[in-house]
Amino acid sequence: MAINIHKIYDRRRIWKIAFVVISMLLVGAFILISNNLVKDLAVQERERMQIWANATKELTTVSSSGMNTDVDFLFGIIESNHSIPVLLVDDHGNILLHRNFVLPEPIDSLSPYDISPANKAFLEKKLSHMRGSTNHIPINIDDNTVQHLYYEDSTMLRRLSYFPYIQLAVLLVFVAIVYFALISIKKAEQNKVWVGLSKETAHQLGTPISSLMAWTQMLDALGVDKDVVNDMDKDVHRLSVIADRFSKIGSKPDMELAYINQAVTDGLEYMRSRISQRVKLTLHLPDDECGVMLCQSLFAWVMENLTKNAVDAMQGEGSIDVAVHNDAGRMVLIDVRDTGKGISHKNFKTVFNPGYTTKKRGWGLGLTLVKRIIEEYHGGKIYVKESEIGKGTTFRIELPRLH
Repeated sequence: MAINIHKIYDRRRIWKIAFVVISMLLVGAFILISNNLVKDLAVQERERMQIWANATKELTTVSSSGMNTDVDFLFGIIESNHSIPVLLVDDHGNILLHRNFVLPEPIDSLSPYDISPANKAFLEKKLSHMRGSTNHIPINIDDNTVQHLYYEDSTMLRRLSYFPYIQLAVLLVFVAIVYFALISIKKAEQNKVWVGLSKETAHQLGTPISSLMAWTQMLDALGVDKDVVNDMDKDVHRLSVIADRFSKIGSKPDMELAYINQAVTDGLEYMRSRISQRVKLTLHLPDDECGVMLCQSLFAWVMENLTKNAVDAMQGEGSIDVAVHNDAGRMVLIDVRDTGKGISHKNFKTVFNPGYTTKKRGWGLGLTLVKRIIEEYHGGKIYVKESEIGKGTTFRIELPRLH
């Protein structure tokens, strides 16, 4: 029966993508609302400045014509602006009035319109910046006189303009925390499953293995053909090795110094005599041997799984090249290349997911075990180095070497 566990992972991936998309849509909605709020406040401030400009025009007209107008009301409009920085300038660029600027020198309360050189330089610098903005309202006093009102956004509006970006940063951090928390929870659950399954498998294998050992001893005592008994001993020993490997998967294995050439050779030895003669297995080893810290039995399992995976990909006919390289850094590289059907680029990472298999029968756990053994127990990396449909695949293992 085919186990399509990878379909579950596909669905999980869809849920992850959906979560990210929904989060981004929410972030976009919040930013849009905030930006609209800022725009509305900017429109309101411009309307206030327009009223302020109209009041200034009326005051100027009253002063020049002596019209009977409620001057106190007009002054009240002008004095009511306590938040928006304003510069009133004539056609020649002379500053006629300023409000709500934090000046470098305090203003003399007895002569509020007497601008000191430092304050004048400050206001002229402000004016040069404000001339390029859209916050400008011309005031047509009469046919020959035009004044110009320049204003800056209020402190509240400036703060609100930063708010969408602060909101975006907070939401992105929140989404990232939730996403990685879900990933961590899933990984922790997988670890529990791996440990439980491995220990239970090793435990279940222990009893029949002990029984089979006793049976082989009895058969030997009964005078059964030695070759038959020896073959049975080999199979029982193989079962013991498998049980030992599962017990090590369930806990942190003991590491020991090993030389990579010998370790790779030993790892391939079991498969060499069990693969079809139509499969050519070639091993390329460097002259300079280097040491690595390995759990020998688990590393042998890695090499067996990769070799078996290559044989299955070639449908029992082709060539497998295993090459060991010492790079210039701190790693030793092992490449396992086959001439099988290849892997599409989109599945370079998916092949390591539990349940991923192209066979009609199988659990799809071989490469998952390989990845766990190399990365979690040996501190290395394994990945698809290259692959081409119809031509073959190269898996690369990187292990930290000892100097």
